[in-house]
Amino acid sequence: MSTLEKIHDIPVLICAPEGDPICGERDATDLIGNAGYQGAAWVAVPADRFDEAFFQLRTRVAGDIVQKFVQYRMGLAVVGDISRHTEASSALRDFVRECNRGRQTWFVADLDELRARLSGPTG
Repeated sequence: MSTLEKIHDIPVLICAPEGDPICGERDATDLIGNAGYQGAAWVAVPADRFDEAFFQLRTRVAGDIVQKFVQYRMGLAVVGDISRHTEASSALRDFVRECNRGRQTWFVADLDELRARLSGPTG
């Protein structure tokens, strides 16, 4: 079950590890709608909830999902170890690095890292 948590006064919908996989734009839109209804400004999604296609940039799934979050002005945190994916793809490594430089989409190891990032000036 997803829970809404305030992190440094920022409402974050923390998605449960179990649940339907996030496979594309429709799933992202549903998630954004649910988060918005609950008053969230950010959504933290376990990396394992994303379909494998998300981590293969040629499929455009990651770009489409991230774009939906940008369009609705909601932050997205992908939470968990994605090293097996980044080790296999320099393009994904670059994508993750660029996302982490911004203020919209972050790839973080765990919720503690998300809490630390949200406490800073980019939160």
